[in-house]
Amino acid sequence: MKRKNRLVQDNLENALKNQQQQHELELKALRGQMNPHFVHNSLNAIQYYIQQNDVETSENYLAKFSKLMRQFFDYSRRKSISLSEEISLLENYLQIEKLRFEEKLDYEIKVDAKLDIEEEYMPPMILQPLVENAINHGLFHKQGNGKICVQFIFINNTSFKVAVIDNGIGLEKAKKLNNSIKNKNSSHSSAVLSERLHFLNESSHWNVTYKIIDRSVQPGKTGTEVSLLFNQKNNDNH
Repeated sequence: MKRKNRLVQDNLENALKNQQQQHELELKALRGQMNPHFVHNSLNAIQYYIQQNDVETSENYLAKFSKLMRQFFDYSRRKSISLSEEISLLENYLQIEKLRFEEKLDYEIKVDAKLDIEEEYMPPMILQPLVENAINHGLFHKQGNGKICVQFIFINNTSFKVAVIDNGIGLEKAKKLNNSIKNKNSSHSSAVLSERLHFLNESSHWNVTYKIIDRSVQPGKTGTEVSLLFNQKNNDNH
């Protein structure tokens, strides 16, 4: 009887181990889905500055783009990265977009003083697609300058929140516009994010909840706010 129980327990442990490995493999594959539109637009921008004989700007753009690609490939192979590394990636990405939009884009990254960005960790390749969506679908069609604010907020010792806020056209207007021009890129990005969060929540490390608010329906406000609440199931994430 004891032998049978042990056999059942071993089979259950093996099944759980295989399931965990499968989830991690699927998550790794999803991490590799870098938006080709961003790469294409960046290379076009670099080419534009070269054609304009603006050597300084083109070299600056290329250096930042190369650094970002290295960060993408490095972080996508890892289970987690520090908030400091995530902020560095976002800074580099936003600097590139600021160059591409010719200074019509402003950004701000706010970090709660209670967060230790060197010791606090999070899953990689989650925030950049959200910021990219905010720029391409919230700010791109906005008249005048646009702004992105990314906030890292301390909740408690095992959880923190990240909010991506833009002053763009708002969620409903962006949806209508995307539908009218049959924009598939936005829905694809949302689907990838949903799958990524699903696999993270199925893992033994993270529970992540996702919320989106259309600020433009509130009096005196514009844009969209997307927030993610990260809860660590255990501290062995790095």
